[in-house]
Amino acid sequence: MKTMRTAVLSVSVLALAGCVNLAPDYKRGAPSMPAQLPVDPAASSGSAALHWEDIVVAAPLRELIAVALIENRDLQVVAANVRVARAKLGLARSGLFPRFGADASVEEGGTFESSASPPQSFSDNASAGLSVTAWELDFFGRIANNQAAARESYFASEEGQRAARIALVASICEAWLQLAADKELLALAEETVRSQSESFDLTRELLDAGAANELDVRRASASVQTARAQAAQFEARVRQDLNLLRFLAGADLPEGIAGSAVLSPTPLVSKIPVGASSEILLARPDLMAAERQLRAANASIGAARAAYFPSISLIGSAGYVSADLSGLVGGDGTGGWRFGPSLSLPIFDGGARRSNLASTLAARDAALASYERSIQSAFRETADALAVAATIDARLSALQQLAEDTDITLSLSEERFKAGIDDYLAVLDAQREYYSGRQQLIAAQLDRGRNTVALFRALGNWSDTSQAPEAP
Repeated sequence: MKTMRTAVLSVSVLALAGCVNLAPDYKRGAPSMPAQLPVDPAASSGSAALHWEDIVVAAPLRELIAVALIENRDLQVVAANVRVARAKLGLARSGLFPRFGADASVEEGGTFESSASPPQSFSDNASAGLSVTAWELDFFGRIANNQAAARESYFASEEGQRAARIALVASICEAWLQLAADKELLALAEETVRSQSESFDLTRELLDAGAANELDVRRASASVQTARAQAAQFEARVRQDLNLLRFLAGADLPEGIAGSAVLSPTPLVSKIPVGASSEILLARPDLMAAERQLRAANASIGAARAAYFPSISLIGSAGYVSADLSGLVGGDGTGGWRFGPSLSLPIFDGGARRSNLASTLAARDAALASYERSIQSAFRETADALAVAATIDARLSALQQLAEDTDITLSLSEERFKAGIDDYLAVLDAQREYYSGRQQLIAAQLDRGRNTVALFRALGNWSDTSQAPEAP
């Protein structure tokens, strides 16, 4: 019997010391990705995460990003959600502390005419007291685990805010690059309209002189109208790009911002140093947010398990009572206190606790799978961006040579047509090849910029110095 009492006392001491935690040991597991990124280890350099200031070199683009980090409404929603999570954390923490309340009452009583003995129930009464309302002793970690889950959710929301800022900066850079590309495509289409209009006028003159036929004129006219249609299409795209930038910025665009968007010189750095180790991906805010959610789900299991054990609360009060208010204020009242524990143990709940525990276990498994999937997705995104980075220079070099060749071919074809050596069909073929070659070169330059943005999405992080002020 003495041994039993000692064991019970030991368990009680551990419980009172807060050592009983029913949450499972947290295990993140091995990252589900290769240890090395697909880069040449001998040529790899750099291991720190990227920040947007490291890749954006165009001053107008940096100015636009600074505006968006303050005015963008999506970021304001995310910031508000962070404040909600912070408030919920404070609410969860409050359960660890007793709640005190004060109460006071004054009653005056009297009787109508009566022959009965003085009725005490109608006498004067005054009271004032301080009470502790159901302070739960967290023997089994229910409150502590709820607090841990709220804390991890709050940290996850902060990481989500950093990820949202990175996504916004990347979206603005992509929209900026698309605007620059569409402006160049529009200029190319307008240039084509002018040159082909000149060819069309020349063809009609040759027709009048008997050196061309109606078929050549119709072909030249069709080429002009095709170029005009594409010019109108690219003009609409430019306007849409400006609308997107205005939406992302959350405010009117700075003066002259549209004319500043160009592909050359590049608004972003063309080369980003990347380390060989894939461990850098684990510092991505979205991955850290996913791991925080996994930790929160793990803590929720401990809270669900604690529901199987008794809930012990302390209730107490202290105060004064008096027959009237003057006696209470003057110190003639009677003081006293009450104190005692309260035990609550659900015996039958229709399977509610079992279902709640099963739900938290399943949520933990889902959070683990989501975290591992986020790691795999991050590795794939990085590997895809590195694949483009390793080949984009060769593609650009080939397309630059193609644009030069088609330019010379077009000039020669036009001279041969004017000399009457070839018909206008050869000129049309040369114009199509030139137009296609220039479009491919613009697309490759756009892809180079987009790939820089893709690497920033994959390896980007957010420093405290980059943090924009929160909206009020």
